[in-house]
Amino acid sequence: MTDEPIPDPAVRVSDAQEIAPDVLVIPNRRVQLVPNIGVVAGTRAVLVVDTGVGTANAEQVLAFASEVAAGRRLYLTSTHFHPEHAFGAHVFADRATYLVNRAQAEDLKTKGPGYLEMFRGFGGAVARRLDGVPVPTPDVVYDDGYDLDLGGRTVRLRPTGRGHTKGDQVVEVPDAGVLFTGDLAETGQFAILPWFPPYDTDVSGVRWLAVLDRLAVARPRVVVPGHGELGGPRVLDDVRAYLRELRNETWRRHDSAMGERAIVAEVRALLIERHPEWAGREWIERGVGCLCAERAA
Repeated sequence: MTDEPIPDPAVRVSDAQEIAPDVLVIPNRRVQLVPNIGVVAGTRAVLVVDTGVGTANAEQVLAFASEVAAGRRLYLTSTHFHPEHAFGAHVFADRATYLVNRAQAEDLKTKGPGYLEMFRGFGGAVARRLDGVPVPTPDVVYDDGYDLDLGGRTVRLRPTGRGHTKGDQVVEVPDAGVLFTGDLAETGQFAILPWFPPYDTDVSGVRWLAVLDRLAVARPRVVVPGHGELGGPRVLDDVRAYLRELRNETWRRHDSAMGERAIVAEVRALLIERHPEWAGREWIERGVGCLCAERAA
């Protein structure tokens, strides 16, 4: 993260838009630490994808989803364990069934407390939104995948293996051609590689790229990234192209015995020159560190 004050990460449910029949997205409006949130409806139940950070945001999302559901059963899932995606799940207790994959459940248990304190350390509005927020506890934990029958529509929850985190999950709505990627894909910014040795080194640039290669085969009609503008298959293609670019530029210098500090300086300057309009420049250094470690392994 940058040293700049973080704006209030407020979810605005009034901006919700229907991107396919009975598939709605509450967009993040390019506000830092606000995810794109999904609400997917069937004839018997409604699924919410991600919560926003903290109690007040999640209360808004729950109220919106309850209005959509109109008495139908509610489910909740999160694309990964990071606080802006999952740390509102407590609000849904006794109102919805919270499902996640096993690796994400482990991330919540083992890393959740540390990430909660880290995000509170950002101070300001972020800390206030996380005041009194507990680490989420899932109701249902699955292993290889979970097909959720909403009534006339089956939504597929699929763990991807290591990429942005160890417990990444994508949410597919096959009949609508919609794919929720979480932070495996983002638009308008450099990919977030949370490489924080020795505390968190689960991110893998190499495996992340392999995950995106697999996801791109299906050519979803609509891709809902974790942050940024929605789009079509090109969303996946653009992130794949960037990760290849980051990998190739880093590894070429690493293989020439250049030191990591020099690699960071050169690769950062090069990628900013190529993508001057993108946000999140601070993540280039993290990505270089991750890929240097993977090349040396």
